[in-house]
Amino acid sequence: MAKAEARHILVASEELCETLMTQIADGAAFAELAKEHSTCPSGSSGGDLGSFGPGQMVPEFDKVVFSAPVNEVQGPVKTQFGFHLLEVTSRTD
Repeated sequence: MAKAEARHILVASEELCETLMTQIADGAAFAELAKEHSTCPSGSSGGDLGSFGPGQMVPEFDKVVFSAPVNEVQGPVKTQFGFHLLEVTSRTD
């Protein structure tokens, strides 16, 4: 069964999400931005969501996590919770 480990940053607006994506592209540390900006409790641990399988996250999240390249930040991804930047840190198929 597929498993993934990922981290994310959850914010309320697409604009902030895009701003953070630009900062990451310019070299900002994902974990530091997660601690500073994420509204998810995982933000305090740099956005780390641990290990999970398909179907354990909302569908929009799953689609990205189980198809995107590993170690490449994706987003903004819109879910009912807000806008996410996602980074798959490992995945087994």
